[in-house]
Amino acid sequence: MRAMRLDVVSLAPESFAPLTSLGVIGRAFNAGIAELHTHNPRDHASDRYRKVDDQPYGGGAGMVLKPEPVFAAFESIPVLERRRVLLLSPQGQPLRQADLQRWAQQHDQLVLLCGHYEGFDERIRSLADEEVSLGDFVLTGGELAAMALINGVVRLLPGTVGSAESLLEESHSTLLLEHPHYTRPAEFRGLAVPPVLRSGDHGAIARWRSEQQQERTKQRRPDLYRRWQEQQQQLQGQTEMRIGNGYDIHRLVPGRPLILGGLTLEHPAGLGLDGHSDADVLVHALMDALLGALSLGDIGQHFPPDDERWRGADSLVLLEQVVALVRQQGWRVVNVDTVVIAERPKLRPHIAAMRAAIARRMGLSPEQVGIKATTNETLGPTGREEGIACHAVALLEPWGGGDG
Repeated sequence: MRAMRLDVVSLAPESFAPLTSLGVIGRAFNAGIAELHTHNPRDHASDRYRKVDDQPYGGGAGMVLKPEPVFAAFESIPVLERRRVLLLSPQGQPLRQADLQRWAQQHDQLVLLCGHYEGFDERIRSLADEEVSLGDFVLTGGELAAMALINGVVRLLPGTVGSAESLLEESHSTLLLEHPHYTRPAEFRGLAVPPVLRSGDHGAIARWRSEQQQERTKQRRPDLYRRWQEQQQQLQGQTEMRIGNGYDIHRLVPGRPLILGGLTLEHPAGLGLDGHSDADVLVHALMDALLGALSLGDIGQHFPPDDERWRGADSLVLLEQVVALVRQQGWRVVNVDTVVIAERPKLRPHIAAMRAAIARRMGLSPEQVGIKATTNETLGPTGREEGIACHAVALLEPWGGGDG
């Protein structure tokens, strides 16, 4: 996986040094997840005084950043195929979480142009694809805004944070603020953790979190809540349904557990499924169907097989994260159907338990989860018992946020 390249054009390059040494962002740079390069326009000034600013035409207070050294610094930067040039300016569009997600997912290189002094020569604007602002206020330069943007993008890159789910559910990933979080102890100074969070009922937990997100946003950010309501009304007015297909196959090998639908089964020959996670081929195909319905890629994109965080991972836990992503995109699952292709073991005695396990993690009833099993009549890799495969289909509908 190629590292994200971040190039910053700034008169104060030393201010970016802490980014490479502190916290999870510093670890991401040290691990090669991202690269930071700074470019000082002063190094490209053509006069003996290395002058980068001048008085504005027409008069006025302050100094203006000259175009020549900025253009020269910019043109010295290597160009990657998926590059985006961002100008940090009080006149730019307010920075939003959706922008950070878009840049992290769609680009391999971000070039950040930091303004300074009273302003910059208007011709510098021609270099940028977008102008970005932290808000309706003015700073002495674009460095603080650039550092905030870098932090926000790098933390979204695969391998930076400890949990992909924490990125899916955090505030501003959608228009709703994040739900409350609790950890041990269950009671502290008379304040108890809500019982639903200790119930083990994943469907009820998902509904509680959704309700808390709505109520918290309504109280704290009524502007966001109004926008969210408008979005939900538009979705409810849609008759669109989305269908996704998924397929996966894993090799049968000795020395590995055989996990299907969250259950550990016994193969007559003592074989199990090989893979980076627990290799639950049924759940993997189901996740691919859910992601495919919304054109969100596949599980390899969200849980890369070269990422050690997912080694031996419980696929049902990953399924919960995919369902959370589907909900945050404004959709909910109507039903899913799967076909497992395996010669052995016989799956019929286990299907009811598989349906219940998957339904519980998805916040559905078992009647919304279909699981069938068949053989390939000794034909092909599954017929020769070289592996087990699964086909899956998922049907989604717009979600109004009512009953989860």
